[in-house]
Amino acid sequence: MVEFEITRLSSKGQIVIPSSMRKGLKEGEKIILIRDGDKIILKKASEMDKQFKEDLEFARRTEEAYKRIEAGEYIEMDAKDFLKEMKKW
Repeated sequence: MVEFEITRLSSKGQIVIPSSMRKGLKEGEKIILIRDGDKIILKKASEMDKQFKEDLEFARRTEEAYKRIEAGEYIEMDAKDFLKEMKKW
């Protein structure tokens, strides 16, 4: 069953997790925040599986690559040269 609560954002950008939602959380525990448009997901960092960590790292690296491309930081080469370069990997 899905549970929900309403809370407020403080002027310092802090939120209070209502007590009914804090079951299983300990003081100082790390929490991952994932933002997708207007949705924000909170997940206990200790419960992240290896695949999820890899997916987040891939998403972070992909975002960085797109930013570099948009900034014009890339190398152009034809397909033949690209395949030659890939063989070095």
